[in-house]
Amino acid sequence: MKKLFTLTICVFVLAACNTVQGIGKDVKKAGEVVEGAGKK
Repeated sequence: MKKLFTLTICVFVLAACNTVQGIGKDVKKAGEVVEGAGKK
């Protein structure tokens, strides 16, 4: 039971890392668009 709980926690942590990484890429892209619009 303890191993299952630990495994479940690890899966959620890894999923959260991927989600945060994806959000970071989206924010970076949005910042580049805003920066490009500001240069025009």
